[in-house]
Amino acid sequence: MEAWRNALKRLTNATLAEAFPGVLPPPYQRAGVAVGVVHLGPGAFHRAHQAAGFDRLLADDPRWGICAVSLKSPGVRDALAPQDGLYTLVELGEATRYRVIGAVKEVLVAAETPELVALRLASPQTRLVTLTVTEKGYCLGPDGALDLRHPDILADIAAPERPTSVIGWLVEGLALRRAAALPPFATLSCDNLPSNGRRVRDAVIALARLREPALADWIAATARFPCTMVDSITPATDDTLRQRAAAALGLEDAWPIQREHFTQWVIEDDLGADRDALSVIATLTPDVEAWERAKLRLLNGAHSTLAYAGLLRGWQSVRDAMGDADLAGFVRRLMLEDIAPTVRPPAGLDVEAYVEALLVRFRNPAIEHRLSQIAWDGSQKIPIRVLATVTDAIATGASLDRLAVPVAAWMRFVVRQACAAVVLTDPLQIDLAAIGQACTGEAGPDVARFLALEAVFPRALASHDGFVAAIERAYGRLPDLPA
Repeated sequence: MEAWRNALKRLTNATLAEAFPGVLPPPYQRAGVAVGVVHLGPGAFHRAHQAAGFDRLLADDPRWGICAVSLKSPGVRDALAPQDGLYTLVELGEATRYRVIGAVKEVLVAAETPELVALRLASPQTRLVTLTVTEKGYCLGPDGALDLRHPDILADIAAPERPTSVIGWLVEGLALRRAAALPPFATLSCDNLPSNGRRVRDAVIALARLREPALADWIAATARFPCTMVDSITPATDDTLRQRAAAALGLEDAWPIQREHFTQWVIEDDLGADRDALSVIATLTPDVEAWERAKLRLLNGAHSTLAYAGLLRGWQSVRDAMGDADLAGFVRRLMLEDIAPTVRPPAGLDVEAYVEALLVRFRNPAIEHRLSQIAWDGSQKIPIRVLATVTDAIATGASLDRLAVPVAAWMRFVVRQACAAVVLTDPLQIDLAAIGQACTGEAGPDVARFLALEAVFPRALASHDGFVAAIERAYGRLPDLPA
């Protein structure tokens, strides 16, 4: 263990008062906080974004404490339980700010203590269930519907009262509330899924109907699943951040979190009695999909482009990739000339100004956002972030040359990793590794191998001559970029 850790006390309720001046403590007494939110998937983004928002609410309203639930991994629990749920949020920019977040009251691991998770979901105090489980965590098929062949869903069908999947837990929690004559909690997916609320609602109702049709009907009639859009660049935690947080606090924090100053939470205006409370920390709108499309296509699409093209050009972070004038210029043209025409801007959003602001955020000198982190789960992200834009561009007869680049760069990235025997972080890792190992570097056959992967490429797109030709051109040209 590093010497600096041996010399420091651990961040806890008891030691918080010993934190160095300049660190912002929770602006409320934690003893009076009640758990009103169950969060499934307490990774870095949740703790940087939603939990930080609820921390602000707790200054005036003690109902918004969080029970953080990891479905399987004990890592977050093991880090935060000895700290009484406290952790440091490091906000990065020209001036760095350190906040201790106190909103997480407890951390549970569903696989170890399912009975405690069930009690929280069924508690009359629970108002919201929020989710950040990544795109793959919802067990959806390529068509966006619940994948009834997924192993976790099969397990939930066989043993519905001991859930495995996030959808299974939502169904079980709602079933318990119905049995206790309690109103349903509202469910907020905070993952990058188009129409995320509707997709989760459909999946929950589909699984509930297999369990008990009357339960499915009750959920359909009474439960709320507002769509959401979330945004804040959140690099992964590493030992450099741990040391930086320790130096600022004078206390050891096993799992601090970092993000940019900018944060945005847009929620569909369908929250019932909790509407006014959440309006303090979120933008409520009847048109989340317009905000979502702008963010998914412009920010996330650009991020994926930087990740795959940047890695092929030898860069390791977004900041460094943006220092590549050719790549940065290409991404700007892609956003303004190819993606922006497919975006229906919501009221109050100037698309050109939004693009320029994104480019400034990408260049944030205080953030080391690893391209390898953005590259995770490409088979799940590419269809949402890029292929939907390609489909719209085809419908209008627009050029596909620039839009083909992130897709081709992902293919080249997969091939590179497979040839180096590096295991991909992707739910289709086995299939992708086999494809990557079979590739020879010849554009036509290599691209055809990828396009045959129906879990990623819809048949109509994979057989579109213009799209195929554009991918082959980009694949053969990379790491060079088109004008």
